[in-house]
Amino acid sequence: MERVRDLSELPKAHLHLHFTGSMRPTTVLELADKYGVRLPEALTEALTSGEPPRLRATDERGWFRFQRLYDAARSCVREPEDIQRLVREAAEEDVRDGSGWLEIQVDPTSYAPRLGGLIPALEVILDAVDTTARETGLGMRVLVAANRMKHPLDARTLARLAVRYADRGVVGFGLSNDERRGMARDFDRAFAIAREGGLLSAPHGGELTGPSSVRDCLDDLNANRVGHGVRAAEHPRLLQRLAEQQITCEVCPASNVALGVYEKPEDVPLRTLFDAGVPMALGADDPLLFGSRLAAQYEIARRHHDFTDEELAELARQSIRGSAAPEEERKKLLAGVDDWLAGPGRARGRGGGVLVGLR
Repeated sequence: MERVRDLSELPKAHLHLHFTGSMRPTTVLELADKYGVRLPEALTEALTSGEPPRLRATDERGWFRFQRLYDAARSCVREPEDIQRLVREAAEEDVRDGSGWLEIQVDPTSYAPRLGGLIPALEVILDAVDTTARETGLGMRVLVAANRMKHPLDARTLARLAVRYADRGVVGFGLSNDERRGMARDFDRAFAIAREGGLLSAPHGGELTGPSSVRDCLDDLNANRVGHGVRAAEHPRLLQRLAEQQITCEVCPASNVALGVYEKPEDVPLRTLFDAGVPMALGADDPLLFGSRLAAQYEIARRHHDFTDEELAELARQSIRGSAAPEEERKKLLAGVDDWLAGPGRARGRGGGVLVGLR
């Protein structure tokens, strides 16, 4: 009889969480009321019902709808205290889910108009992260992300800014939004600036488009990690390359299903990547719109892909190893994973139900 352990107690690192998308639904509703923002009906319904909106972003119309809801939520964040609240609540949710290290991803240009410019916007975010990390005990850093829908020169500006604040908590540089727009090679100079400044390269790829976009991240942007990367499962040689180079894929199962990349949780190729030796860091992506946070991604691996506790522990280790956490922090978190695995679980029968609580 198998014994299972509480996944919210498994120490892990969270490497794929977008700033706006990390918000609690209640926070968006309260801020919308505070500023008199009229939210789209689909978003209001989702936030009040607890059911994520029906999204299918595999076509451009669906992606536009997703972005419209996302932008509406972002428009509710207007003051430094809103930023502070967002960061604090994101950290609290992560701590509740067992995260010991969070790298939150943000494009500060999204908030610059209301916060006095690009530099003030990033400083407000970094100050909030620093304060929150000290108060919650959660290791927390920032990954600055450029928008591939904008001009590559904008990305270079952001890369220089990110490097400038590397000693204030910025650890990486990313590239997000619709990967069907903007070739990776168009942003190669921005990523070169970031790498020369000591930052991790972590662009999105292999979500809405196929294996070629993952390969572009490796060849053109020298990626240390790939945001999503799941479509690499369609190309055995690319899987082998990711495994040999130990490139961590930030896999977000609930997001993949919500956006229509895969039809069902069991279709997400977690087992294919894992068995091929590709390191993974499970992430929640945008829990505001997708309805589930970090521990739930591990639950998907357990429930829909039959990952054992030993394998789930290895997934947690892979997330920690793929992070920018200092060596001492990594050692502490990895020791915590071992402790979790050594502890008693709860008996589970054939049907997957818990029979006896032993904790």
